[in-house]
Amino acid sequence: MLAFIKKQRVSFALLLWFTLVFLISYLSPGRTVKNNLTLHLRSYSPKTPRMPDRSAPRKFANSGLVDLDNDGMPDVAEFRTFADRQNFRRWFTAVAEMQFYRLSDQWNPEQHDCAGLVRFAWREALRRHDRVWFQKMGPGYDAVASDISTYNLNDSPLGEKLFRTDYGSYKQTDLGDGKFSEFADARSLKNFNCRFISRNRDQAQPGDLLFFYQPWVQKFPYHVMIFLGESRIGHEGARDWVVYHTGSSPTTEGTVKKVRLSVLDHHPNKRWRPTENNPNFLGFYRLKILE
Repeated sequence: MLAFIKKQRVSFALLLWFTLVFLISYLSPGRTVKNNLTLHLRSYSPKTPRMPDRSAPRKFANSGLVDLDNDGMPDVAEFRTFADRQNFRRWFTAVAEMQFYRLSDQWNPEQHDCAGLVRFAWREALRRHDRVWFQKMGPGYDAVASDISTYNLNDSPLGEKLFRTDYGSYKQTDLGDGKFSEFADARSLKNFNCRFISRNRDQAQPGDLLFFYQPWVQKFPYHVMIFLGESRIGHEGARDWVVYHTGSSPTTEGTVKKVRLSVLDHHPNKRWRPTENNPNFLGFYRLKILE
């Protein structure tokens, strides 16, 4: 009987000792820190990274100079939304039309010719049309549209060298090789910066270009006009207006003219008639940046 009682006391003592050791180890500082740290890690849930909005316009600096449509123009120089294409057309045609009423001081007199009018209106259409811009351009200009949201002339990798001057798809070396320039004559505009649309005027849109070719004129055989469609000023209900610079000659500096295609159809010199049966009329062309 005494042996049994002693055995029970030993078992109880061992149980008590193990319980005490367990409590001490559980409540020790190291254990507390470890448990708290585990708890903290379990309660921490990192934020899910925000995925980029692929519908938003890409920044030019991050887009890369690529030419997926192989038209010779880097994709960052082409307008990716309908709104931007329409806004460009409105600014482009408005600036060109205003030169008929008053030449802007911002248009270099040395570039007063048919292609020079296209280059000037193109470049000014791409700028930010803020108060400073209106002051520089002179009186008569209105805010005809919003600015282009996906293009900023100052941030463009092309800078002021907007015009392609050679055939081929765009390559990373083109800028350094001089295949883009601030200058382009009518031939370069037609061959490298536009795409043929039609010789039928019903297919033309505002901002398209008309080209004529006079092979016997050795220096400048190409001539270009800008199709306005319905003009902003004095449209007379017509939708076939064009504006162009006549070009200079040994006796005159030339001038800007604004006229309807229906009037040019009866031009006394048949080679200037924008009709499908005139072999000197090449047709309507669209800027590649609008494609």
